Amino acid sequence: MVDVVLRAARAVVDGREQAVSVGVSQGRIVGVEAFDHDWSSAREVVLADDEVLLPGLVDTHVHVNEPGRTEWEGFASATRAAAAGGITTILDMPLNSTPATLNPEALTLKKAAAQGKCVIDVGFWGGAVPGNADQLEPLHDAGVFGVKCFLLDSGIEEFQPLDALGLADALAELARFDGLLLAHAEDSEEIHAHANDGGRSFADFVDSRPPSAEALAVRTVAEAAAHAGARAHVVHLSSAAGLAEIKAAKAVGTRITVETCPHYLTLDAAQVPDGDTAFKCCPPIRDRAEQDALWRGLLDGTIDCVVSDHSPCTAELKRLEEGDFGTAWGGIASVQLGLPAVWTAARERGVPLETVVGWMSSATADLAGFTDRGRIAVGNVADFAVFAPEESWMVDAETLQHKNKVTPYQGRTLTGAVRATWRRGAVLDLDAEPAGELLTRP
Repeated sequence: MVDVVLRAARAVVDGREQAVSVGVSQGRIVGVEAFDHDWSSAREVVLADDEVLLPGLVDTHVHVNEPGRTEWEGFASATRAAAAGGITTILDMPLNSTPATLNPEALTLKKAAAQGKCVIDVGFWGGAVPGNADQLEPLHDAGVFGVKCFLLDSGIEEFQPLDALGLADALAELARFDGLLLAHAEDSEEIHAHANDGGRSFADFVDSRPPSAEALAVRTVAEAAAHAGARAHVVHLSSAAGLAEIKAAKAVGTRITVETCPHYLTLDAAQVPDGDTAFKCCPPIRDRAEQDALWRGLLDGTIDCVVSDHSPCTAELKRLEEGDFGTAWGGIASVQLGLPAVWTAARERGVPLETVVGWMSSATADLAGFTDRGRIAVGNVADFAVFAPEESWMVDAETLQHKNKVTPYQGRTLTGAVRATWRRGAVLDLDAEPAGELLTRP
């Protein structure tokens, strides 16, 4: 029995664009057939000629910040923004919330805060900080998808960085049960050596977070992971130097993966106005040459996936009036804009839509260990995005769903619009009672 059939002259299935009809029953995909397949009496939805059916995207790097800093963002607003951007599953980062997700008790509090507020499915990362190595297996058993660490000051007092010994201890512990370590890879000594007094100059800010800091930290993580025989994942890669270290580590069989983000692929440091702290993130947005290197890394498979690193805060913390990059909070709010932003740049580079979708759906699902999402395939959840790849529109921050209406994409013209997001075989109504599920590691 089939509840609904979606007919799409264009759909991303098995890594290519093709004409299909997709049968859905009880929220699952039960068939992927030819466009004109006879599904008997099922209700039909036919996509418009300018629309492409995509799998619901999976974003494995989102800072929701609830509980504790819900004025920055919360599960209700973050999941609405994600859904509006074609994302049907997110994984929440362990810091910026209070308490940070450093033990099973904190995970329980976070789940309680999320319960009944999420319009899409949400899973959770745990955290690795000095002194909590004995909590990594309990967190794993409680269902987190892995644990995140910093190699330098995170900006959050309760989420301290790991030194070399702490990193080794965490990786040794994770190797016992094949857990995954995520690492913010910037070398603290290198950052300290390049520190400046901040101010309104974006070039000065970029100089304070050099590619050498990323490269050194990536090498540190790769060598420690290889020594422990553990899995490691480098978050938000921004530079060619860091990319070279990833490529070298993969070449010798290190179990390491890496992500990059829409802002590193689409925004050019040369075009960032001085004083516009909406563009501040760490590592920083770099120049076109670095951006080109990241695109090459994606296309040759060195970079595994693209995630938002949605990291919002209040407008006050962004110091928009002073424009001081030294004191402003670092983070880009863009979970709703990731797909159109990356597609706009990909289109200009001749990269096909199915390749972009793979980086943001199947590759991210694989990173998290999901086997039932990220692809339009029989047995998977019937989560979809309906995307109009040729529709152009201008970003107006006030219309976005995330809580604090600050984004560096303000006023930019993007190509590609999410017209509908489906969850479990039905169009998602952002005003309906939230029905998203809280996920545990498969």
